[in-house]
Amino acid sequence: MNEVNELKIFSENIKGKIIFDYDLKKTNWFNIGGIAKAYFKPESLSELIAFLKKFGSKEKIFVLGAGSNVLIEDNYFKGVIIKLGKNFSNISLLTETTLVAGSATIDKKLSEFACKNNIGGFEFLSCIPGTIGGGLRMNSGCFHKEFKDILLSIQAVDKDGKILTIPSSKIKFTYRGNDLSKDIIFLSASFKGKFEDKQIIQNNINSLKVKKDQSQPTKIKTGGSTFKNPKDQTNEKVWELIKKSVSLDTKFGGAEISKKHCNFFVNKNNATFTDMKNLIDFVKQSVKSKTGIDIETEIEIVK
Repeated sequence: MNEVNELKIFSENIKGKIIFDYDLKKTNWFNIGGIAKAYFKPESLSELIAFLKKFGSKEKIFVLGAGSNVLIEDNYFKGVIIKLGKNFSNISLLTETTLVAGSATIDKKLSEFACKNNIGGFEFLSCIPGTIGGGLRMNSGCFHKEFKDILLSIQAVDKDGKILTIPSSKIKFTYRGNDLSKDIIFLSASFKGKFEDKQIIQNNINSLKVKKDQSQPTKIKTGGSTFKNPKDQTNEKVWELIKKSVSLDTKFGGAEISKKHCNFFVNKNNATFTDMKNLIDFVKQSVKSKTGIDIETEIEIVK
């Protein structure tokens, strides 16, 4: 029996959805992508575990969050895209200043929940357009704060369906990364904040949002910051390196550089994966040629 038939039989015995030959274009902010062999939206943790026990070692798997920081290839994705839904997006209080959030929770929602409950320290999340799972995966951050600064522990499941609890003290964090296996799927995480007046928290959120809106493009087809800041090589920000190395009018097909922030690339006119990848490669090579500095992509490229 081939893998598609096995997946079809599995799908007939669960409440969640498995959709075959799924168009990935609408699943991400770039609005770029091909067709996936299967798109799995588990109804519950037990369904996800059952899927992993049966297919975790057989199938190529990619877990898709908000799609705000991924560039998906136009070719056929020969695997399963997993999308965790509302049953993986609950938020609850553990103590007055400690909370737990499902990995499908939108970062902004966690920031709002913390504010409502007089918990400070989560304001920066209001400016990160992703999910908790994505934030954990890449140690997302902005305005001098990162996920590692508020994290207590992660609950996850491995490709064999085994549940794991990982204290933050056991994780080696780096700038926009960590040493956790790419094979584990984040389920939820617990976070620690500090008691603070609700109005002070809201004022902080409002201030950060103003800063973000003034400097970053919004309501367009973009994938967020394209490149990481090269922290160990220079004190300059990556946008400064790009600005001095590349004409900001550079285009490849429908892919171009944002006029508002040159580390944001935009799908202006039905850009293809190749268009966007060519723009990324050209900018990377130009920065290297002009400054001698290697810059790494922050967005994740899914093939």
